[in-house]
Amino acid sequence: MKYIKIYLLLALIIVSCKTKQPTVETVSLIEPQAVVDTREIQGGMWIPSLLEGVNEKEMQLLGSKMTAKDIYDVNNSSLKDAIVHFNGGCTSEIISPKGLLLTNHHCGYGAIQSHSTVEDDYLKDGFWAKSLEEELANPSMTVTFIKRIDDVTLQVFAGVTDEMDEVAKQRLIDQNIQKVTNSAQKEAWQSANVKSFYKGNQYILFITEIYKDVRLVGAPPSSIGKFGADTDNWMWPRHTGDFSMFRIYADANNRPAEYSKDNVPYKPNHYLPVSLDGVEEGDFTLVFGFPGSTNEYLPAVAIDQIVNVLNPAKIDIRDNALKIIDSYMRKDADIKIKYASKFASTANYWKKWIGENQGIEKSNAIGKKQELEAEFSKIVNEKDLIGYQTLLSEFETLYKEIQDVSLARDLWIEVAYRNVELLGVSFRAYQIEQAYLRGGEAAFENARTSILNRLKGTYKNYSAIVDQPVFEKLMKLYEEKAPKEFFPVNLQGVDFTLAAADIYTTSKLTNLAGAEELLAGSAEEVIKKLNEDKGYVFGKELHNMFYNSIEPKFQDLNLQIAAVQKNYMKGLMEVFPNERFFPDANSTLRVTYGQVSGYEPKDGMYYETTTHLEGVIEKYVPGDYEFDVPQKLLSLYETKDYGQYADKNGKMPVCFIGTNHTTGGNSGSPAIDAHGNLIGLNFDRVWEGTMSDYNYDADICRNIMVDIRYVLFIVDKYAGAKNLIKEMMLVHPKK
Repeated sequence: MKYIKIYLLLALIIVSCKTKQPTVETVSLIEPQAVVDTREIQGGMWIPSLLEGVNEKEMQLLGSKMTAKDIYDVNNSSLKDAIVHFNGGCTSEIISPKGLLLTNHHCGYGAIQSHSTVEDDYLKDGFWAKSLEEELANPSMTVTFIKRIDDVTLQVFAGVTDEMDEVAKQRLIDQNIQKVTNSAQKEAWQSANVKSFYKGNQYILFITEIYKDVRLVGAPPSSIGKFGADTDNWMWPRHTGDFSMFRIYADANNRPAEYSKDNVPYKPNHYLPVSLDGVEEGDFTLVFGFPGSTNEYLPAVAIDQIVNVLNPAKIDIRDNALKIIDSYMRKDADIKIKYASKFASTANYWKKWIGENQGIEKSNAIGKKQELEAEFSKIVNEKDLIGYQTLLSEFETLYKEIQDVSLARDLWIEVAYRNVELLGVSFRAYQIEQAYLRGGEAAFENARTSILNRLKGTYKNYSAIVDQPVFEKLMKLYEEKAPKEFFPVNLQGVDFTLAAADIYTTSKLTNLAGAEELLAGSAEEVIKKLNEDKGYVFGKELHNMFYNSIEPKFQDLNLQIAAVQKNYMKGLMEVFPNERFFPDANSTLRVTYGQVSGYEPKDGMYYETTTHLEGVIEKYVPGDYEFDVPQKLLSLYETKDYGQYADKNGKMPVCFIGTNHTTGGNSGSPAIDAHGNLIGLNFDRVWEGTMSDYNYDADICRNIMVDIRYVLFIVDKYAGAKNLIKEMMLVHPKK
C-alpha cells in the first residue's frame, strides 16, 4: 500500500522513533571544522522525544551543554517532567519540590479575576499567599503532564489505501486512532490521545496525567504583571513582569485528584533550578512548552488570502469592538473588572494580526514561498514526479473557491460567536434546540445542564449596556463585509440600531435570570419560549446560515485542501531532502532552541537584548491604567534595593529577547539555559515577528521573556513573599 510506502519514506526523510527529526544534512554538523551559520539552525518546534542526533548537535552548536536525554527521558527524571500544559491554553513549569508553578500573569488572569471583587481587587493590588492555607482553589483549572510519547503512524494507517476517497480515508484513520487510544498501555489514572503531525503524514500517541486541584499562590498587581497593557503588547522594548504562581495539589499517593482539603502539594519528578546569573548576547536559550498552532508550509496563495482578505476583516471587527468596550471600561470600575480579561483576549489577536501582516510584507514571505514553489515545480518536472505535478494548480483552484466561505466563516466567528455576547448566548441556546431536534429529551437535558453551567460564568462578567452598542456596530460591519450568499436574507437591509434597541429592551437573554427562565420547563416549552424571544430569533438566523450553508461548504473544501496539503508536505520533504522540516505546532509538547539576540527592525535601528527597571520608570504615567507604577516599586527603584537580583552593573533586568520560535500556547513556557536552569519566562513575541506562525525568519523573529531575576525581585523585595523564595533552588551556573 502506498501509505505504508509513505511512512517508510518518512522514516528516512523525517524521523524514526529512535533516531532524529527532519533537518539539514548531518555531514556538515558532525564535521569538527565545519562553519555553520547559526541562523540556519534556529527556528522550529521539535518533538522532545526525537531530539537525539542532529537536533542535539544543533543545540550544542548554539551553546547547550545538555544531552537529548537531559531534556526528555521516559525512564528517568528529565526537564519534561517539570513542564505542564496549563489549563489547556498556556504552559507552566514546576520550580520547587512542593509543586510550585510559574506561568504568565495573563495565563492566570482569569483565575485572578475570578477571586477579585471591588473590595479585594487582586488584579489591582496583587495577591500573595504567605502559607499553604491561604492559597486559593480554582475548581475548573487543570494542568497536564506528558508521561510518554510514542510513534503510532503504522497503526493509524492500517488498511488505508489510495483507492479510498478522502472521507473514507479519514473515517478509517479516525477508527484506527480510537483503537490505538483504547489499547494504549497506561495506568488507570492516566489518559491517552493521538495527534497528527506533518499534515497527516505522521501520528503520535501521548500518555498524560491531568491534575485538577490547582491553587493560586501569587500574582503581582496588573501595574506590574500587565505593565504597558495593550500599547506595549507584541512590542519591544518591553517592561512587563508577566508572571503569576500556582501550586499543584495531589492525593496521598501523589496522583491526580479532584479538589479536597485533604490533598497535599504535588511532589514532582523534576523541578527547575533557578539561575541568578542572568543572560548575555549569544547565550543559549531553550523554550519548552505547548505551542498552539502554526502553518509554516502553506502555499503562497493561502498566505496572500490571509494577508489581503481574512486578516483585514477580522482586524476591523475587533478594532470597533475594542473601541466601544474601552470607552465603558474607562468610566466604570465594575465594568473594568468584568471586561478586563475579555478585553485583553480580544486585543491580543487584533494586534497580532496587524503585526503579522506587516511582518509578512517586510520579510517578503509570499515572494519567498513563490520562489520555493517555482523551484519545487522545476525539480518535480525534471524528475517527472507525477504525484506532485498538479499540487500548486490545485491549491490555486481550491483557495479561489474557498475565499468567500472562509471570509463568511471568520465573520460569523468574530461577530456572532465571540464579540457580541448576546449572540454568543443565543448560539448556546441554539445548541440546546439542535440537541433536542437530533437526540430527543435525553440530549436536550444534557445540553441544557451543560450550557446553564456555562452561562453562569458568562453573565458574571456581562453588561448589556456595553453589549448593545457592540451589537449595533458589528452587525453593520457583518452585513457590509459578508458575501451576500452567506448573509441571511431576512437580515439584509435591517436597521441594526433599531433592532438593537428592540432586542436589548425585550430579550430575556440580556441577564442570567431571564436566560434561566427561558430554559426552564420541558423541551417543547423551552423551544417555544426561545422562538418567541427576539434576541434568540435574531441569532438563530445567523446560526442557521452558519450550520446549513457556511460550515458544510467550508469543511468540504477544507478537506480537499488538507488532502492536497498532506501530499504537498510529503512532496516538499522528498524534493528538498536536505532542508529542515519540523512539524507544525498543534498544542503538543515541543522544544525550540535559539540564542539571546538583538535585532534590526528597521534600517538604522538596532534593538538590544535586555530592558531594565529604568525603562519602567521612563514609561511611568501616574494614574494611567497602562503605565502606572506602584509606589513601593518606585521606592525600591529610588533606593536601588535590588538585593541579589541585580546584574553585574547594579541594574535591575526586566525582560530579554531571543530567537526561539514560539507562538500562542508558549505563554508561560520556561526559558532554560545551557545547563537546564530557569533563566526566564516566555510571554510574547516582537510585533515584526508575529508572522512566524507562517514564516519564521531568524533575522527579525524574536520571543520576549521576563528575566527570572525580575520575577524573584518582585516576589522577594516587592511582595515580601520570602516563603516562596525559600522553596526554590537558586543557583549560579556561570560561577
